[in-house]
Amino acid sequence: MKVALLAGGYGTRLSEETAVKPKPMVEIGGRPIMWHIMKYYAHYGLRDFVVLGGYKVEYIRDYFLNYRANECDFTIDLKSGGVEWAQAVAEDWRVTVIDTGGETMTGGRLRRARHLLDEGTFCLTYGDGLSDVDLDKLLAAHRGSNAWCTLTAVVQPGRYGALHLSEDGLHVRGFREKAAADGGLINGGFFVCEPELLDLIDGDDTVLEDQPMARLIERGKLAGFPHHGYWQSMDSLRDRHVLEEQWARGAPWKVWE
Repeated sequence: MKVALLAGGYGTRLSEETAVKPKPMVEIGGRPIMWHIMKYYAHYGLRDFVVLGGYKVEYIRDYFLNYRANECDFTIDLKSGGVEWAQAVAEDWRVTVIDTGGETMTGGRLRRARHLLDEGTFCLTYGDGLSDVDLDKLLAAHRGSNAWCTLTAVVQPGRYGALHLSEDGLHVRGFREKAAADGGLINGGFFVCEPELLDLIDGDDTVLEDQPMARLIERGKLAGFPHHGYWQSMDSLRDRHVLEEQWARGAPWKVWE
C-alpha cells in the first residue's frame, strides 16, 4: 500500500525556516519532520511513499538522492568512481518524488499523482503532522466503513477546522475548515483513501478539505476515526520548539527502534 505525503505548500507561518526549504524538510532532532512521519508509517510496514512536492521540491529531491551517501559508511575509489557501501541500505523504503506545481492546492496535488495512486487503497497525510495513532486500527476501521476516505479526527482547539461526527463516531456529518476555538474534533490527516476519491477533485485549484470533502459527505463516503492520543502539527516556530522539546524527552511518535 502506498503512502502519499502532501509536501508542496509554502509554510508561510514558519518563514524563518521555509525561506530556504519546504516545511516538511524543517528538522526535528536533526531530521526532517517528513522523515519522522515516514519512519512512523514504516514501523507499520508501509514503506512505499509518494511525495507530492511543489515549493522547493528540488530540496526534497536532493535529500533523497543523497540519502544513502549521507547515512551509510562507504569506500570510494576516486579514480574509477566505484563505491563500496558498508551497509546495503539506509532505509527499506521506496520513495517517489513528484513536482505537483508551486501554486497547486492540496486536492490538485493529489489529482496530479493519480497515475501512482489509482491501483487501490492508499494512505495520505500532511507533511507536517505527527501522531501516535494506531495505523493498524485505522486501516481496519476504514476497511469496515465502506467509505472512500477515512480521516483521523483529533482534539485540538483554535485555528483548525472542526468536524461533526455521527453518534457512533464513525461517519463525518459536517466539516468546517478554520473553525472558531470551540475545542471540537478536527481533521488530523492520517487519511486512508480509495481511488474513487480522486474522481471528486476537479483540478489544480481544488482544496482537498473543501469541495471533495463536501462531496464525500453528500455520498455518505467520508468516515472518521477518533483518536484521543497524541497529535501535533508544526504550523509555527513555536510548534517546532514544542516538537524539539518532546523529541529530547522521548517523543510519543517514536515507536521504532
